[in-house]
Amino acid sequence: MVYDPFKEASSDKTLSAPPSSTDYLKDSVFRSFAYFCALSIVLLVAYIVFELGSQALPAIKTHGLGFITGTTWDTNQGVFGVLPEIWGTLYSSLLALLLGGLLGVSIAIFLTQGFVYAKFEMIFRTVIELLAAIPSVVYGLWGIYVLIPLIRPGAEWLHDTLGWFPLFGTELSGPGLAPAALVLAIMILPTVAAISADAFRRIPYKVKEAAYGMGATKWEVILKVMLPTASSGILAGLVLGFGRALGETMALAMLIGNVNNIDVSLFAPANTLASLLASTFPEAGEIEIQALMYAALVLLVITFMVNVVGLAVQQYTMRKFEGKK
Repeated sequence: MVYDPFKEASSDKTLSAPPSSTDYLKDSVFRSFAYFCALSIVLLVAYIVFELGSQALPAIKTHGLGFITGTTWDTNQGVFGVLPEIWGTLYSSLLALLLGGLLGVSIAIFLTQGFVYAKFEMIFRTVIELLAAIPSVVYGLWGIYVLIPLIRPGAEWLHDTLGWFPLFGTELSGPGLAPAALVLAIMILPTVAAISADAFRRIPYKVKEAAYGMGATKWEVILKVMLPTASSGILAGLVLGFGRALGETMALAMLIGNVNNIDVSLFAPANTLASLLASTFPEAGEIEIQALMYAALVLLVITFMVNVVGLAVQQYTMRKFEGKK
């Protein structure tokens, strides 16, 4: 018997039937549940801000903006400043974003633009996504016992040869910005690669066919058509990866050196807000806990600003390259 899809479709009465009262009820329940979840997230964020703000209020009144511009964290003298931690947080995260973003977008191009057979794409994608499942403490141990000894000869050569250049002006004595940024780059890699690959996949194939039809080469299609068209999705991946890097705690506490230091050298030890919270909070007294809550509030504000800027850039690229308003 010959299969006739039109006959089967015409015999399916549910295709043309109007929604039943049960369907309306399901839609109403799901819509209410979605509104409840969205409102719960907003309330949760508001509660976190309120709780942090209320506990940090005594420190805000005592230290004011000097807390943000101060460079000393001395519990005995009651002097608290987080400028070195803000510097370390932003510097290490930007380095990680530069490395992890470039590698993640390259991997997304490799997986989606015909460089690998479809049956191997799943294997590569699974291996990359497995990186996200590794606990950060394992990354920290790997950084201490494998990465630092691995990069030490190269760091010593760079310091001996190009020590006059500020980026290599300090010797790598152990934990420092370079190993911390490298580990952070690996940790944000799965996020950037997965979201960028999805952004490439959602581009209609006709777009690529049209570019090839106009005589463009493979790399011209990738660089001049696919990358701009997928830019909003790629930016979303980069913003999420940067947010992950800003808030990473355990691996950085083990690898960055935990020193209140402002230095552009890649091999200098430093500190971040998240690692300051993780390493100081367990033994902190009441006054220091208030200062730590102030530091947590600063980290929350930085993360919020990064998301706002990322969203603005994403909206701009959507209007410029995708014609969306």
